Amino acid sequence: MPVARRRTAGAAPEPVRWNRQRLRSNNEWLLLELLRTGGPSSRAQLARDTGLSKPTVSAALGSLETAGLVREAGTLAPDRGRTAVLYRADAGAGHVLGMDVGRARLRVAVADLSGRVVARRDVPNRGRTGPAVADALVATARDTLADAGLAEGAGCPADGVVRAVIGSPGVWDERRRVMRHAAHLPGWARPGLFDRIADGLGIPVQVANDANLAALGEYTYGAGAGSSVFAYLLVGTGVGVGLVRDGELWTGAHGAAGEIGMLQLPCPSSELTNHRDVPLEDVVGADAVVGEAWRLGLTGAATAEEVCRAARAGDPAARAAIARQAQQLSFAVAVVAAVADPELVVLGGGMGRSADLLLPPLEDALHRSCELRPRVVASTLGEDAVLLGALATALESARLEVFVRRTASA
Repeated sequence: MPVARRRTAGAAPEPVRWNRQRLRSNNEWLLLELLRTGGPSSRAQLARDTGLSKPTVSAALGSLETAGLVREAGTLAPDRGRTAVLYRADAGAGHVLGMDVGRARLRVAVADLSGRVVARRDVPNRGRTGPAVADALVATARDTLADAGLAEGAGCPADGVVRAVIGSPGVWDERRRVMRHAAHLPGWARPGLFDRIADGLGIPVQVANDANLAALGEYTYGAGAGSSVFAYLLVGTGVGVGLVRDGELWTGAHGAAGEIGMLQLPCPSSELTNHRDVPLEDVVGADAVVGEAWRLGLTGAATAEEVCRAARAGDPAARAAIARQAQQLSFAVAVVAAVADPELVVLGGGMGRSADLLLPPLEDALHRSCELRPRVVASTLGEDAVLLGALATALESARLEVFVRRTASA
């Protein structure tokens, strides 16, 4: 993920001294990125695309090949002229690990430097304490690394797994290294848990809010691609928002931007003379849908998925519960629209799978209640958005890290 660099007001940027090594490194990085994004290419084509001389391209490719960053990818026989050797970036030069921690499931994936997922596991989260969840995550990650041939003693390449990123509900506190406000994961704010995970894996881990990672995943691979300002509304066990502007996350002063689930709503209690405030996430999400369906008489449904199935079958209580959920979600969208003015809102998370039921009444409610009406669409990544966002975040820095490491030792 791009990182903004602060500069003291009025200060000139520090001059960069030219030297032959820096120039060579820049040329090699340019060619490697071109091969990564553009696919296999010949020396002559790379020279034309970059404006570098053919001898410079040949020397840079030789260095990259020695470093294990590029390899030959066949030949091209043109109608006229010599057969040309094609080169491609070696995606196996390093790997990244992405992890998504939810109340119900743990999702883990390993990807190579091209972003291709080479191994994945999706298991129930049976941990009922913070340490139990941490240990289950480590065990699942180790199994996934073994599936990818990257487990210790399994012929793991020198660079192995370069970066690991964990997506979790809550607000990450980097100073204390704890995840705050993860109400649906009991004990998850316990100090030392993420160091425990890093020690168990033998890899430094980066931690981020799940809605933020889902937004990056949707921007990189899904419905948010190309949007200048868009919001990802994650609705599952809880509710959260990830905000992306020009490809970068907006997380606020304390990393809590988008934590709309903590908003307190005035809500009438069962006694009409009394009122109490409830968090938004108590009335939005999977549990809220089930509770509303039960209140309306659909006692046979134990999960939001079952409520949605009954709604598609025409059950009036289920349809009323979905309509109520859409009304509550329209409030969440209206809040986001008033604060961030996104051109697009992507509905994802577990409830995002029922966008066919939710979007029509949500848009009707939004039209009645809000002057600012962004376009609302369903996630194209489904419940993989957080995991793919974790991989995308890890890859952002891993590619450069592998390049620096390998070219320095070549």
